[in-house]
Amino acid sequence: MARVQVKKLDERAVLPARGSADAAGCDLYACLDADVTIPPHATVKIGTGLSLALPEGTFGAVFARSGLAAKEGLRPANCVGVCDSDYRGEYIVALHNDGDVPRVVQHGERIAQLVLLPYLPMEFEERDELSETARGAGGFGSTGK
Repeated sequence: MARVQVKKLDERAVLPARGSADAAGCDLYACLDADVTIPPHATVKIGTGLSLALPEGTFGAVFARSGLAAKEGLRPANCVGVCDSDYRGEYIVALHNDGDVPRVVQHGERIAQLVLLPYLPMEFEERDELSETARGAGGFGSTGK
């Protein structure tokens, strides 16, 4: 199990927690001075009051909580947030309200989930030609419906 160092930037912040023993993600909690209302079709940044030091070679992927998205219409505005291992600022979730009514977020509410993922570093090498494949340049919908 990977060990992640966490710093509370606010004493009221709630540490990320798993919903079950085998959950892939850990819930992130809102750290607020007062309730925040997110108008319909608007985005509001919600702080967690936490800073994390992720292991080198990993990143934190911030995903929607399925219940919050399905029941309340709230999801991360960028759909999946990417938190690099060298980032040491506050973890903030830009929540978007997809619904037609205002939604209220309260202090301590679970607002997203964080999944720790490995990545492969990339370097880019410019070429005049690329190898041929059966698919070629076929794009959106080119392999079926």
